[in-house]
Amino acid sequence: MAGSKCAFHVKLFLERWIAIKPAATTSLQSESDCEPQPAGMTEAKSQWKERVEALSVLQWVLTFLFMGVGCLVLLVALMFTRLWPISALCFTWLVVDWDTPERGGRRTSFVRKWKVWEHFRDYFPIKLVKTAELDPKKNYILGCHPHGIMCAGGFSCFSTEGSGFAEAFPGIRSTLAILAGLFKIPIFRDYIMSAGLCPVSKPSLTHLLSKSGTGNAVVIVIGGAAESLASAPGMNTLVMKQRKGFVRLALEFGADLVPVYSFGENELFKQVIFSEGTMGRKLQDLFKKIMGFAPCLFVGERLALLPYKTPITTVVGRPVSVPKRITPTEEEVDHYHGLYMEALTKLFHEHKVSCGLSESHKLRII
Repeated sequence: MAGSKCAFHVKLFLERWIAIKPAATTSLQSESDCEPQPAGMTEAKSQWKERVEALSVLQWVLTFLFMGVGCLVLLVALMFTRLWPISALCFTWLVVDWDTPERGGRRTSFVRKWKVWEHFRDYFPIKLVKTAELDPKKNYILGCHPHGIMCAGGFSCFSTEGSGFAEAFPGIRSTLAILAGLFKIPIFRDYIMSAGLCPVSKPSLTHLLSKSGTGNAVVIVIGGAAESLASAPGMNTLVMKQRKGFVRLALEFGADLVPVYSFGENELFKQVIFSEGTMGRKLQDLFKKIMGFAPCLFVGERLALLPYKTPITTVVGRPVSVPKRITPTEEEVDHYHGLYMEALTKLFHEHKVSCGLSESHKLRII
């Protein structure tokens, strides 16, 4: 009995203090690798590794929530001090560089390959699953679902190289399109452009699909702010039935449509969801109409800001072939919108069990 107790304490000590080096540097997996690992088969992590992962995610959350506002407040405050030339230079650069976000932006591989994004990926962890090849001689519009609260899966897979997108799809350049208003904030705009983000505006998307050659994968979070209000654990609700602008854009430029689903995205935060017609929901809708994004009342695992450690599996589906139509008709838009929804629904049901959901789980599209 004493020997077994001693062995148990030695084992516990080793598990807590010995760091095991990861076997791979990316989370790229094939379609068959979506199966969750059996209990006890995941690699142990040192306390140091866990802290670094938590800090990596925390800096991302704080950037998402406060960096834009912080940059504005700081620059305005500096205008009333002896450091006012700094603010003047920043606002002057904003005017001079105004059109750059809608002309492809200014991405740098240095930022996209930061080590911090690998720790960010490992926190959940996030996996990218490839189900089909993408031809570098074509352009694509990837519809990313669901939005969740902060779209962690979409960011990791398409705005960083932490999840191995470039390795999975050689010759394809991914660009995540986000709220256009964020590119009007000094300093913050330069930071998000360096990660390859671009505005989800017609001029920006037109440039990427027509003036940047081929091999472009423009990633659009179709549900947007409205979908974030429906994000909650156990729910898979997509706002898409009336969202057809991305299909029209695909037809105008002959870009194939690719459905993408991030399983686990809605499990990261708990959210207070207000029913339609309530005062809380009306205030959220009013704020969304004015500002372009919705104020979600959410809470995470630690410090109320860190998301729950839930695995996210981002599955990139097979392309839906789309012809080029300079002036697509409403019938054509409806037809390819229907094909896209069918492909997305099929993708969801083919992978839901292997990615942690029950066979009876439904996908709700509104």
